[in-house]
Amino acid sequence: MAIYGKVKAGVAAVVLLVGLSACANMSTRDRNTAIGAGVGGVAGSVLTDGSAVGTIGGAVVGGVIGNQTGK
Repeated sequence: MAIYGKVKAGVAAVVLLVGLSACANMSTRDRNTAIGAGVGGVAGSVLTDGSAVGTIGGAVVGGVIGNQTGK
């Protein structure tokens, strides 16, 4: 089961990177928010074994941290 979680996290990271490649005209703060939400969502999913609540919670916390970074 641990391998499945790592594969899922890897796929999510690749999807995040591909999705963010289209964000070239975003402001720095918007980009940091999106990156933080993506990383937080992946981390929340991995830490809670794929729980939807953990994934959403991680994305919210990551987005807030990304938004406040470099303020």
